[in-house]
Amino acid sequence: MKIDPQTQTIKSLSHELRLFGIHGSIERRATEAQASGFHPLEYLRLILEDEKIFRQERTAKVLTTRARFRSDAELENWDQAFERGLSKLKFRELAALGFFANHENLLITGSTGTGKTHLSIALGKKLCLAGLSVQFGSVNLILEEAQSEKTAGKYLGWIKRMTRTNVLVIDDFALREYTHEEAGIMLDLFEERYRKGVLIVTSQVDPRGWKKLFEDPVIAESITDRMINPSRIIEFKGPSYREKLKMSS
Repeated sequence: MKIDPQTQTIKSLSHELRLFGIHGSIERRATEAQASGFHPLEYLRLILEDEKIFRQERTAKVLTTRARFRSDAELENWDQAFERGLSKLKFRELAALGFFANHENLLITGSTGTGKTHLSIALGKKLCLAGLSVQFGSVNLILEEAQSEKTAGKYLGWIKRMTRTNVLVIDDFALREYTHEEAGIMLDLFEERYRKGVLIVTSQVDPRGWKKLFEDPVIAESITDRMINPSRIIEFKGPSYREKLKMSS
């Protein structure tokens, strides 16, 4: 189909001005406008919305890559028919990201295979789509990274970078006891992030048992207090979802 000169001019100008959303949709929008007789302001609104959506999706893609999620879990793939103690209402509330708006940490607990990591990653991706920076990692990898930065003399810079992240997702917390040095790293990190960002934490252990994992009771109290207050706790119950998938395959 031949493109009329005005559309071609807008296409060229939008590319020159790096308005790639408009550049990609202008032909379709021009055809729609001619067929439907859009008011010029309506036509302008539509192509500006195309640009906005393009930029949001581009930003979300970059943020998702930087987050280093370990799977492609999505909220759309969550099996709500599988009973694990998360009602449809609570699921919708989580998907609306109200916990972030309220500056609440999200603590997801339950036995292995119930979907804790899936939900944390899916919510992380939704946060990226909203233009928020997310960092994902198992607690062991995060601690190893911190210790490596200490050895390289870059620990304070690492703490600052981790503090700038809007949401820090800590996977598999409380699977073991932590050394005094590891506890110090957690305290530094959580203290710097307190009220500046949100934590999403997955754990097989109830938060009431977290203090037992640290040698120093004072440090244990400080760490758990910054994780739990304020927070929203989601407790999964029931059998492993992974076992269900294995049996059905």
